[in-house]
Formats: sequence, C-alpha cells, structure tokens
Amino acid sequence: MERTSRQLVLDTLNFKNTDGRVPRQIWTLPWAEFTYPEMMKKIREDFTWDFDGPQTTYEALPKTQGDPYEVGTYVDEWGCIFTNIHKGIIGEVKEPIVKDDDWEDADNVHIPEEFLTFDIDQVNASYHASDKFMMAGCCPRPFEQLQFIRGTVNLYMDLMDPPKKMLEFMEKMHDFYCRLLTKWAQTDVDALNMMDDWGSQQALLINPALWDEYFRPMYRDYIDIAHKHGKKMFMHSDGYTLDIIPRLIDIGLDAMNSQIFCMGVDKLKQFKGKITFWGEIDRQHLIPEGTPEQIENAVKSVYENLWDNGGCIAQCEFGPGANPDNVYRIFKTWESLR
Repeated sequence: MERTSRQLVLDTLNFKNTDGRVPRQIWTLPWAEFTYPEMMKKIREDFTWDFDGPQTTYEALPKTQGDPYEVGTYVDEWGCIFTNIHKGIIGEVKEPIVKDDDWEDADNVHIPEEFLTFDIDQVNASYHASDKFMMAGCCPRPFEQLQFIRGTVNLYMDLMDPPKKMLEFMEKMHDFYCRLLTKWAQTDVDALNMMDDWGSQQALLINPALWDEYFRPMYRDYIDIAHKHGKKMFMHSDGYTLDIIPRLIDIGLDAMNSQIFCMGVDKLKQFKGKITFWGEIDRQHLIPEGTPEQIENAVKSVYENLWDNGGCIAQCEFGPGANPDNVYRIFKTWESLR
C-alpha cells in the first residue's frame, strides 16, 4: 500500500524513508497567484502536496485594520502598524507602538488572547478528513514580535541592558505563546511550528550569548510542549543561522526551514541525520536567475549532502522575483531523484 502524505513526512522526519519520494511543500504569496496564474495551476496539477493546515473557527478574533497584502496600512492582532508599498506581499513596521525607552507604555500592546478561542473539535474533524501531514494554526515568533512592537534598532539596544518592564512583557508574551501552543498540542495535528528570522547575510543578528540567554529558553519550552504531546516541532528562520543550528538540535528541534545556500550546503553536512532540512532552494539568486542546469545541480547537492533516509523536505518559496519555470523545475528535479 502506498504511503499517505502524513506517513511519508513522518518517515522522513524519523529518518526511516528508505524507499519513498521526498515530501513536497510550496510556499506562495498572493503575488504568485495573480502574477503567474497559469503556472500556479500547472504546479498544483502536476505535484502532490504533503502538508496542510486544519480548518479553524474562532469564537472571537482580535481586531485588525486593513489588508496585510494590499498597498496601504495594516494593523495586526497585536496593534502593530505595517506600511505596505507593494501589492501581494507583507509590509514593514515603520513606527513602534512601544516608544518609551523603559517600556512604561507596554500596555499599548494587545496580547491576542482571542486566538485561544479556536474550536478543537473542528480542528480534529478536519485532521481526520485528510491524509496530509497537518501543521498547527499558530506560529510563535518572539524575536520578530518584539521588533514589530518596539522597532528593530530600539530592540537591539534594549537587549544590551533590558528594562524591567521589557522583561516583564517578554514573560507575559512567552506565557501566552506557551498556552496557545499547549492548546494546539492537545489537538490531533501532527506538528507545531514557530519562526523568527535570525540571520543577516553573513552572521547572526545578535550575539549568540544574548540568543542563549533570552530566546533559547523560550524555544526549548515550545519544543518541550510539542514533544510532551507527541508532536513534531518545525521552525523557520531566514539568513545565516549556522551558529544556532547546533543549539536548536540540542533542544530537540525536528525540522528547520532555513536559507541553506546562504550558509553553504557543505557547512550543513555536519548536521546530516540530526535534523530535517525543511527546504529550501536559493531564492535570492538561483530561483530568479538560475539556469535549468544550475537549478538541477542545486537540488541534487541538497539531496547528496543532507539526505539520510530522510532529513530533507522538497520545499521552496514562490515569491516576488521568482522565475516560475525554475520553481517548477525544482519540484521536477526532486521527483526525479526518488
């Protein structure tokens, strides 16, 4: 009997995929849908996707304003204000909502407790109606959320000598994320996930010692919640994150979506068999500009260096600037390998 998508992903995460294909997932923004509708249709028709999310209804939802993918201003669930100048992608925060250097105005932030009102029975029903590997409908992002609230430069300064009110807010935010993940872990989904972009092009954005002090304990708690309930934990983090990959492996992370070509596939080979590389193929240079041969060689290099009866997921992002033919070729090459 052919494996279901769910079993295929689980075998890959557990390094037991001895004879199945590499699981597939594509990430898209609305930009890809309205810029290349015919290619999006072809990709959906030609490939089976192995990941999905459950149907989710909330008893209450936090207030937002605007559309995050439209030109203009969008206010998110925390009260952070995003300015967007390009349709189909997400904008940036230009004005922090915590302006006081001592964080005395931290009450300006709305902790979106409403996200805890989702219907567990509905989640479980949609899980059992599908054979896809099902991801939870929440994604803690403590470092990025603090940047959205305070502003990136301000936050970097604050982390050097954190005000008491800032540390109190971080505890409050972390408690919310733990309660949210715990409720999701009590559903039947297969995995929880989290994210924070930690890398610049060549290094971590903060000193690894600060990462260890403030953020590693948070991630450890999130991973422990997942594993306590029999779930896998996935994480996304852009940039050069080589310094924290062994730390994340040490606290039990199952799969990481990272810019492996930014760091170098050869430098990641040391982690083969220890963590699953949840994509991706270089979207800075190769996907926009690569030749067919370069695309095929890139996929093969990931497979040859990082596959160990699992440990790789054929994921890439179809975002602004991407050559649609290259996105298609990525998945076609993965298919040819197994």
